[in-house]
Amino acid sequence: MTTNRTFTMIKPDAVENGHIGAILEKITAAGFRIVALKKTQLTVRDAEAFYSVHSERPFFGELVTFMTRGPIVAAVLEKENAVNDFRTLIGATNPAEASEGTIRKLYATSMGENAVHGSDSDENAAIESAFHFSQREIF
Repeated sequence: MTTNRTFTMIKPDAVENGHIGAILEKITAAGFRIVALKKTQLTVRDAEAFYSVHSERPFFGELVTFMTRGPIVAAVLEKENAVNDFRTLIGATNPAEASEGTIRKLYATSMGENAVHGSDSDENAAIESAFHFSQREIF
C-alpha cells in the first residue's frame, strides 16, 4: 500500500552552502506540501541510529561524521505517490549520474555529500518521520 507521505533531510553540505530555501522551493514547486519542518543537528548517537542499516559498511564512520558536522533540515512531505515522486525529484545518489534539474544535480557536490536524503519506501518514510518528529509536530 502506498502512502502519501515521505521524509527528507537537507544534509549538512547543502545547509552550509546556503541551499535550504532553493531546495524547499523545488520541493513545493513539485507539488509537495510540507507537513513538518525543523532545523536541528544530529548527535553521533542519532546519526548512528538513523543510519544503522549501514553500520557494517566501510563508509559508516564517514557518514556519521558528515551527518553530525552541522545542522540539517528535516521534513515530512505530503503528496500522492510521495516516496516515488520525491526519489525522482532528488535524482541519483551520485550527482554526476542525476538527471538535469534534480535536486542532487543542482546542489550536491559528490556521492558522499549529496545534499538531501529521501526515504526509499513507504515503510522507511514512516520510520524516519517518527525518528525526527513526534505526532504533535506533524500537521
